[in-house]
Amino acid sequence: MIDSVAADDPTADDPTADIGIAVAQFRPGADRAGNIAAMRVLTASAAGRGARLVVFPEYSSFFEPVLGRSFVAAAEPLDGAFVTALAQLAGEFGIYVVAGMLESTGDPGRFSNTLVAVDPSGMLVATYRKLHLYDAFGDRESDWVLPGTVQAPETFRVDGLTVGMQTCYDIRFPEVTRRLVDAGADLVLVPSEWVRGPLKEQHWRTLVTARALENTVYVAAADHAPPVGVGNSMVVDPMGVELVTIGETTDVAVAWVSRARLESVRAVNPALALRRFTVQPR
Repeated sequence: MIDSVAADDPTADDPTADIGIAVAQFRPGADRAGNIAAMRVLTASAAGRGARLVVFPEYSSFFEPVLGRSFVAAAEPLDGAFVTALAQLAGEFGIYVVAGMLESTGDPGRFSNTLVAVDPSGMLVATYRKLHLYDAFGDRESDWVLPGTVQAPETFRVDGLTVGMQTCYDIRFPEVTRRLVDAGADLVLVPSEWVRGPLKEQHWRTLVTARALENTVYVAAADHAPPVGVGNSMVVDPMGVELVTIGETTDVAVAWVSRARLESVRAVNPALALRRFTVQPR
């Protein structure tokens, strides 16, 4: 776990403090400079409304409707232009920024589908490489993407809350979120490119809500805006309440979360304490 809370942060140990968490929804494309420009507008809006963290979708650095060689060509290292730009955004607006990117690998034919978290000082505080690749509904992400390796989850701290990350298709595997909760996560971020299709919007809304309910945690899920993604980026609280939801537009929404709400829900529904099984590696 990487703790990036400043020692003099007045909210770090205050369980009653409300913390602004923003989900940002847009349509990333092949214009990488254009993607950063769009993210800057949304980050400014989130910070201006009091958010301490803004989460962007999967593939925020580069996206085309059909996965292929262009994605490999657009991949870059963690110290490349995209993370550098995120660090500048975080520093400029004094906010944590989380987004999905294409990370270069030693394999000339594949890249890593990676999430990065940058703190307000511009420091990279956590990374996550997608574990479950989207080989479903007629797509084969594994043709172009290297899966992440199973290891201890990286988490980071935002004003007294522990934050974990997972990506899109991972949310269909409940053990991913449970492992994050076992690592201490109070808030789980789910950057996604949830492709539209029959019943897909229903799946998205159900799964995001279920992961929050069964783990009594906050979940902040950021998707691409249509026409490729389903949109419906949202923040759900530990009781399964949608605090904010974006429909089909490019926009940012801010929800206010607190440790006090987590503790009150877990007092009423102590499911984590009552469980009789633990997550075991396969």
